[in-house]
This record gives sequence, structure tokens and C-alpha cells, in this order.
Amino acid sequence: MSYANASCESASVARFSGLLMRAAAALLGTCCAVAAVAQTPAAPSDSLTWNGVTLYGIVDVGLQYQTHGVPASDYFPAGTEAIVQKNSNGSVTAVTPSNLSQSRIGLSGNEPLVGDWAGVFRVETFFNPQSGDISDALKSLTLNNGRAASVQTTNVDSSVAGQLFAGAAYAGFSSPTVGTFTFGRHVTPLADGVAKYDPLSASNAFSLIGFSGTTAGGGDTEDRRLDQSVKYTGKYGPLHLGALYQFSGSSGSTNTAFQATIGGEFAGGSVDAYYAKKYDAVAAAALAQSDIIKLNAACAALGTTPPPAPTVTPCFSLANSVKATISDNTTYGVMGLYNLGPVKLSAGYEHIQFADPSNPLEAGSLTIGGYVLAVTSNTAFEANDKTLQVFWAGFKWALTPNFDLMAAYYGYKQNSYGKKSCSDTSAGTCSGTENSFSVVGDYRLSKRFDMYLGTFYTGVQDGLANGFDFNTSTVTTTAGIRFKF
Repeated sequence: MSYANASCESASVARFSGLLMRAAAALLGTCCAVAAVAQTPAAPSDSLTWNGVTLYGIVDVGLQYQTHGVPASDYFPAGTEAIVQKNSNGSVTAVTPSNLSQSRIGLSGNEPLVGDWAGVFRVETFFNPQSGDISDALKSLTLNNGRAASVQTTNVDSSVAGQLFAGAAYAGFSSPTVGTFTFGRHVTPLADGVAKYDPLSASNAFSLIGFSGTTAGGGDTEDRRLDQSVKYTGKYGPLHLGALYQFSGSSGSTNTAFQATIGGEFAGGSVDAYYAKKYDAVAAAALAQSDIIKLNAACAALGTTPPPAPTVTPCFSLANSVKATISDNTTYGVMGLYNLGPVKLSAGYEHIQFADPSNPLEAGSLTIGGYVLAVTSNTAFEANDKTLQVFWAGFKWALTPNFDLMAAYYGYKQNSYGKKSCSDTSAGTCSGTENSFSVVGDYRLSKRFDMYLGTFYTGVQDGLANGFDFNTSTVTTTAGIRFKF
């Protein structure tokens, strides 16, 4: 396994109408914010802020060449599979989105209340500038349902699944002396740590732990951001504290999560330790042709006659159905950095344990973005728990006031967790490794506009190379530009 980490005309109309409403809402919000700024006297800051509400965003787009890959997706947040995957079968050149930073547009607010307390909020939309579409990784999966690996396009799971506010959607209270308490959809403390301590800032096109949300998601990329959650962050002098709890919306521990972090700063350095527990973590993938045949047979057994592909309702729909491996994940890690003048060194380690879920998810359950888990596996770790160790180290070097050079190494190490111990490519349960190296140069033309060039190697071995029938390594080289406001 590689870590990356509507059924009728009325449904199509509804989807189209929803997209129009999203576009109209985004345009209206932008126009109102800009008009408000124009009518307000200039503030000392050059941010787009009016009455405590700030409009911000990033547009990041570039040109990418990959020695072994598949055609780009209009919907997957990174556009292409920057790391080697099972379907990586040929060279690819494409215009790609969000290479160094995720393209987004958002609103944040800060309203003074009493004492040093303020009311705060944030909503953030992710989009793909090369296509103009809302980012939706799970749609990239469904578009490849039933397709052989040799003819697939980019399809990878993510926490970004077409939600209007996929990046964040929360509100709460903040105090510089006590901390910040917010409620809604959050980036987890673990994901915050990966972004802080990754030498490449969790970039899609140059970082193994940025492209693949396995590390930031504590085992599965869909958990990089969590809905129905409460988050706390605080800083007391040199001490960092953080915690998050995800509610299930029902009784019991099904689909709940907990994370905690503690760390500190000293003499130019910073270190944080993390713990995360997630019940019913979902690792989604496209349906294989064999899955579709079985689902059609199940429909027939219920007395329903599936209409022609691609829609096979009312049992399930290829347009919103995926398959998934379900697990209970336990993660702990430690990450740190040290500043040596113009050079910042950073490194991290994470240990992730995957176990069969204590509360199995049935087929037909929903996952993020309203997608349906048409096929579920709740016994993938029946013989033994799987452990994945993740480690990285690198640097960011400010060679000049306007030019940064960044380089990093990333590695995965998986244990042998099947019924029979093995360390070759015979099964995905065999022990295996993945190694990655990257180097990137970033030049700032102005405060808000920069250009970058970098290259990124990934290769898999033994159990992590199982099913890689085309290639086991790739080199991805990307040049791009980024505008931040």
C-alpha cells in the first residue's frame, strides 16, 4: 500500500446549482470585503481588514514534470501524484496547483469582548487554480472507479473532499494569557506540528509528509482535519500546550478522536511532543472492477436492476461511492527545530499503530464530503497490528534576504504484520520502506509574490512496493509562482 497521505438528472442539476451558489457566495464575499476596504481609511497594516474581519488567500500554480506518474486531476488538491504510486506508468508534464502552498481563499475575524478576550472565527475554501474547481480528492477517486491501473488518472485520498470550507470552519474565544478555544472543523494539533517542523512546510510537490497526509493525519489522511471538534491552543512563556477532541454526533466512541501536545522553546530551539487516538479512521480508495461486480450482484439479489454504467442506483452510485479500510489508530511523535542564524534545522519522528476497529463501520456508511463507503474492510490487521514509523530531517537556509534554499530527507518504515512474516514484495503486509529526498529554491520577487524551483525523489521497497507493477520510484520536478494576500 502506498501512503498518500447523485444518480439521476435531478442530482446533476442540484450539484450544478450548488456549484453556482458556491461561486456566487465567494464572489459576493470578495466584492463586499474589497469595497469595505476601499471605504475605510488606510490602516498601518496592508492586510485586507475591515472592522476586525480579514480577507486572505494564496494562489499557487506551476509547471511539473514527473518521470513516472499518471495524468493530472482537476480536483485532487495537488493535481498530480507527486510520489510514486501503484499506477505510476509513464512520464507526465502538467500545470499543477498548490505546489508549495495550498491555494485558498478565506475570512478570519477578531472582535474584542472583555479584558483581553476576543471572539474569533475562520472559514477557508480550497481550490485548484489550474482548473478553477473546488478541491475534492474523493471525487478524484470516484472518477477512477472500475478503471484498471494502466488507464487511471490521479486519484488519492485526502481530508479535502469538496467541502465549501475544507480548510477550516470554526468560531470561539481567544485570550493571549489563557489561550484559544474554538468549535467546528479544525486542522489538528498533529497537522499543525507537521507544518511547523517539516523543512518544506508540508508542501504538496516537495514533501513526502506534505503530499501524503498519513503523518499529519495520525495514520490516515482524512483525519488531517476533523469535523465536530473542539480545539485548545495556549502559550505560557516558553511552554506550548494544545488539545483537540472530536465528537461522534452519536453515542459511544465510534468516529471520535483525541489529540494532545506539549512543548517549549529555548535558546533558539523548539520541541513538541504529540499523542493522537482516532477511532474508525478511514483510508479510502477507488472501487476496483471486482468491487463493482460484487455490488451489482448484491443489487440483483435485492431485486433491483442496475441501469447502465456509470450509475447503478438505487443500491449505490459510482459518482459518490468508494471503498475503505477502517482502523483504530494510535500515534505518538516528537518534532523539533533549531535556528542557527540564517539556517533553520528541523527534524521529526512519528510512530503510528493501526488496529482493527473496536466499532466496525458497515458498508453504506458515510465519510467526509458526503461520500459513501460502498465497500468496507474492518479486519485488515486481524493477524497483527501494523506499525508505521515516519522520520525526517532537513534545513531551510536564507542565502540572501530574498532567496531560501530548502532540502530534506523523509522515510517510512513498516513492520511485517501479516499471518506470515516476510520482507519482500510478495504482500502488502510484508515489512518495507519508502525513502524520499527533495531540494527547493524559493525567490521572493516582492513581499507577496515569489517563484520557486525544486525536485523530489521517492522510491519504495519490499512490502511498500507490493503491487507496484510499473515503477517503484519517480522524480518530480516543479517550477511555479505563488501570490499571497
